[in-house]
Amino acid sequence: MEQRHRLSTSSSDLLSDPGKYRRLIGRLIYLTITRPEINYSLHILAQFMQEPRQDHWDAAMRVIRYLKQSSDQGIFLRPTSLELEAFCDSDWASCPMTRRSITGYFITLGGCSVSWKTKKQTTVSRSSAEAEYRAMAAAVSEIIWLRSLLFSIGVQMTTLTHLFCDNQAALYIAANPVFHERTKHIEIDCHFVREHIKTGLVTTDHLPT
Repeated sequence: MEQRHRLSTSSSDLLSDPGKYRRLIGRLIYLTITRPEINYSLHILAQFMQEPRQDHWDAAMRVIRYLKQSSDQGIFLRPTSLELEAFCDSDWASCPMTRRSITGYFITLGGCSVSWKTKKQTTVSRSSAEAEYRAMAAAVSEIIWLRSLLFSIGVQMTTLTHLFCDNQAALYIAANPVFHERTKHIEIDCHFVREHIKTGLVTTDHLPT
Protein backbone atom coordinates (compact mmCIF):
# COMPACT_ATOMS: atom_id res chain seq x y z
CA MET A 1 0.00 0.00 0.00
CA GLU A 2 3.00 2.28 0.20
CA GLN A 3 3.27 4.18 -3.07
CA ARG A 4 4.92 7.43 -2.01
CA HIS A 5 8.19 7.01 -3.96
CA ARG A 6 6.66 5.61 -7.14
CA LEU A 7 3.83 8.07 -7.82
CA SER A 8 4.08 9.51 -11.32
CA THR A 9 4.69 13.21 -11.91
CA SER A 10 4.24 13.16 -15.69
CA SER A 11 1.66 15.68 -16.93
CA SER A 12 0.49 13.15 -19.53
CA ASP A 13 -0.77 10.91 -16.71
CA LEU A 14 -3.22 13.52 -15.34
CA LEU A 15 -6.69 12.08 -14.78
CA SER A 16 -9.35 13.36 -17.16
CA ASP A 17 -11.83 13.60 -14.25
CA PRO A 18 -9.93 14.69 -11.11
CA GLY A 19 -13.23 15.16 -9.28
CA LYS A 20 -13.72 11.38 -9.30
CA TYR A 21 -10.44 10.93 -7.43
CA ARG A 22 -11.28 13.66 -4.92
CA ARG A 23 -14.69 12.16 -4.17
CA LEU A 24 -13.17 8.72 -3.65
CA ILE A 25 -10.45 9.98 -1.28
CA GLY A 26 -13.00 12.05 0.63
CA ARG A 27 -15.13 8.95 1.22
CA LEU A 28 -12.15 6.82 2.19
CA ILE A 29 -11.06 9.39 4.78
CA TYR A 30 -14.26 8.67 6.73
CA LEU A 31 -13.27 5.00 6.95
CA THR A 32 -10.13 5.88 8.93
CA ILE A 33 -12.44 6.37 11.94
CA THR A 34 -12.73 2.59 12.24
CA ARG A 35 -9.88 1.43 9.97
CA PRO A 36 -6.69 3.09 11.29
CA GLU A 37 -4.43 0.85 9.20
CA ILE A 38 -5.31 2.81 6.05
CA ASN A 39 -4.62 6.16 7.72
CA TYR A 40 -1.07 6.48 6.37
CA SER A 41 -2.03 5.50 2.83
CA LEU A 42 -4.86 8.04 2.81
CA HIS A 43 -2.52 10.67 4.25
CA ILE A 44 -0.24 10.21 1.23
CA LEU A 45 -3.00 10.02 -1.38
CA ALA A 46 -4.78 13.12 -0.04
CA GLN A 47 -1.71 15.23 -0.84
CA PHE A 48 -2.39 14.84 -4.57
CA MET A 49 -6.03 15.96 -4.68
CA GLN A 50 -5.25 19.09 -6.74
CA GLU A 51 -3.68 17.27 -9.71
CA PRO A 52 -4.26 13.53 -9.35
CA ARG A 53 -2.55 11.24 -11.82
CA GLN A 54 -3.10 7.69 -12.94
CA ASP A 55 -0.61 6.31 -10.39
CA HIS A 56 -2.58 7.98 -7.59
CA TRP A 57 -5.82 6.45 -8.85
CA ASP A 58 -4.18 3.01 -9.08
CA ALA A 59 -2.94 3.34 -5.49
CA ALA A 60 -6.44 4.32 -4.33
CA MET A 61 -7.85 1.27 -6.10
CA ARG A 62 -5.32 -0.86 -4.23
CA VAL A 63 -6.71 0.51 -0.94
CA ILE A 64 -10.25 -0.37 -2.14
CA ARG A 65 -9.20 -3.93 -2.96
CA TYR A 66 -7.60 -4.28 0.47
CA LEU A 67 -10.79 -3.07 2.19
CA LYS A 68 -12.92 -5.54 0.24
CA GLN A 69 -10.63 -8.42 1.19
CA SER A 70 -10.59 -7.48 4.89
CA SER A 71 -14.19 -6.41 5.53
CA ASP A 72 -14.21 -8.23 8.88
CA GLN A 73 -11.50 -5.97 10.31
CA GLY A 74 -12.27 -2.99 12.52
CA ILE A 75 -11.96 -1.36 15.93
CA PHE A 76 -13.43 -3.28 18.86
CA LEU A 77 -13.95 -1.78 22.31
CA ARG A 78 -14.16 -4.01 25.36
CA PRO A 79 -14.76 -3.24 29.06
CA THR A 80 -11.38 -3.32 30.78
CA SER A 81 -9.00 -1.12 32.76
CA LEU A 82 -9.10 2.63 32.14
CA GLU A 83 -5.39 3.08 31.52
CA LEU A 84 -4.04 5.22 28.69
CA GLU A 85 -1.00 4.10 26.71
CA ALA A 86 0.52 5.99 23.80
CA PHE A 87 2.91 4.97 21.02
CA CYS A 88 4.60 7.54 18.81
CA ASP A 89 6.97 7.37 15.87
CA SER A 90 8.17 9.43 12.94
CA ASP A 91 9.29 8.79 9.38
CA TRP A 92 12.25 11.12 9.04
CA ALA A 93 12.47 13.29 5.88
CA SER A 94 10.14 10.86 4.12
CA CYS A 95 8.38 13.37 1.85
CA PRO A 96 10.37 13.31 -1.41
CA MET A 97 9.18 16.81 -2.37
CA THR A 98 9.64 18.79 0.87
CA ARG A 99 11.80 16.41 2.97
CA ARG A 100 9.46 16.97 5.90
CA SER A 101 9.00 14.12 8.33
CA ILE A 102 5.79 12.27 9.10
CA THR A 103 4.42 12.20 12.66
CA GLY A 104 2.44 9.19 13.77
CA TYR A 105 0.89 8.24 17.10
CA PHE A 106 -1.49 5.60 18.38
CA ILE A 107 -3.24 5.77 21.77
CA THR A 108 -5.15 3.02 23.57
CA LEU A 109 -7.52 3.09 26.54
CA GLY A 110 -7.47 -0.21 28.41
CA GLY A 111 -5.89 -1.86 25.38
CA CYS A 112 -8.56 -0.51 23.00
CA SER A 113 -7.68 1.92 20.22
CA VAL A 114 -9.17 5.37 20.86
CA SER A 115 -6.98 7.85 18.97
CA TRP A 116 -4.49 7.75 16.10
CA LYS A 117 -3.02 10.19 13.63
CA THR A 118 -0.57 10.47 10.75
CA LYS A 119 0.47 13.97 9.69
CA LYS A 120 3.29 15.70 7.88
CA GLN A 121 5.32 17.90 10.24
CA THR A 122 5.13 21.66 9.69
CA THR A 123 8.92 22.16 9.62
CA VAL A 124 11.90 20.24 8.27
CA SER A 125 13.64 18.26 11.02
CA ARG A 126 17.42 18.23 10.78
CA SER A 127 17.80 14.86 12.52
CA SER A 128 15.77 11.74 13.19
CA ALA A 129 15.87 12.56 16.93
CA GLU A 130 14.28 15.96 16.27
CA ALA A 131 11.56 14.36 14.13
CA GLU A 132 10.89 11.77 16.86
CA TYR A 133 10.72 14.47 19.51
CA ARG A 134 8.17 16.45 17.53
CA ALA A 135 6.11 13.24 17.29
CA MET A 136 6.38 12.90 21.08
CA ALA A 137 5.11 16.47 21.54
CA ALA A 138 2.10 15.77 19.29
CA ALA A 139 1.31 12.59 21.23
CA VAL A 140 1.56 14.41 24.58
CA SER A 141 -0.90 17.06 23.32
CA GLU A 142 -3.38 14.32 22.43
CA ILE A 143 -2.85 12.60 25.80
CA ILE A 144 -3.65 15.84 27.63
CA TRP A 145 -6.84 16.29 25.60
CA LEU A 146 -7.97 12.68 26.19
CA ARG A 147 -7.33 12.89 29.93
CA SER A 148 -9.30 16.15 30.06
CA LEU A 149 -12.15 14.55 28.10
CA LEU A 150 -12.25 11.54 30.42
CA PHE A 151 -12.23 13.83 33.46
CA SER A 152 -15.15 15.86 32.06
CA ILE A 153 -17.29 12.69 31.87
CA GLY A 154 -16.37 11.61 35.38
CA VAL A 155 -13.47 9.25 34.74
CA GLN A 156 -10.63 9.89 37.17
CA MET A 157 -7.19 9.00 35.77
CA THR A 158 -5.14 8.00 38.82
CA THR A 159 -2.14 6.63 36.93
CA LEU A 160 0.27 8.43 34.65
CA THR A 161 0.24 7.69 30.94
CA HIS A 162 3.06 5.66 29.39
CA LEU A 163 4.42 7.14 26.16
CA PHE A 164 6.45 4.62 24.15
CA CYS A 165 9.08 5.71 21.64
CA ASP A 166 11.71 3.72 19.72
CA ASN A 167 14.30 6.52 19.53
CA GLN A 168 16.80 6.52 22.40
CA ALA A 169 18.15 9.97 21.49
CA ALA A 170 14.70 11.54 21.80
CA LEU A 171 14.20 9.84 25.17
CA TYR A 172 17.55 11.19 26.39
CA ILE A 173 16.55 14.70 25.33
CA ALA A 174 13.31 14.34 27.30
CA ALA A 175 15.23 13.22 30.41
CA ASN A 176 18.06 15.75 30.17
CA PRO A 177 17.20 19.17 31.66
CA VAL A 178 20.25 20.84 30.07
CA PHE A 179 19.87 22.42 26.64
CA HIS A 180 22.79 22.60 24.25
CA GLU A 181 23.41 23.58 20.64
CA ARG A 182 21.92 20.37 19.24
CA THR A 183 18.55 20.86 20.92
CA LYS A 184 18.21 24.65 21.01
CA HIS A 185 16.10 24.74 17.83
CA ILE A 186 13.48 22.40 19.36
CA GLU A 187 13.49 24.04 22.78
CA ILE A 188 9.72 24.77 22.83
CA ASP A 189 8.79 21.13 22.23
CA CYS A 190 11.40 20.07 24.80
CA HIS A 191 9.90 22.35 27.45
CA PHE A 192 6.39 21.15 26.60
CA VAL A 193 7.16 17.44 26.96
CA ARG A 194 9.39 17.83 30.01
CA GLU A 195 6.81 19.96 31.80
CA HIS A 196 4.24 17.16 31.62
CA ILE A 197 6.79 14.51 32.56
CA LYS A 198 7.68 16.59 35.63
CA THR A 199 4.03 16.97 36.69
CA GLY A 200 3.53 13.20 36.55
CA LEU A 201 1.06 13.26 33.68
CA VAL A 202 3.30 11.30 31.30
CA THR A 203 6.24 8.96 31.61
CA THR A 204 8.42 7.91 28.68
CA ASP A 205 9.53 4.37 27.88
CA HIS A 206 11.67 2.83 25.17
CA LEU A 207 10.00 0.41 22.80
CA PRO A 208 12.16 -1.48 20.27
CA THR A 209 11.30 -0.79 16.65
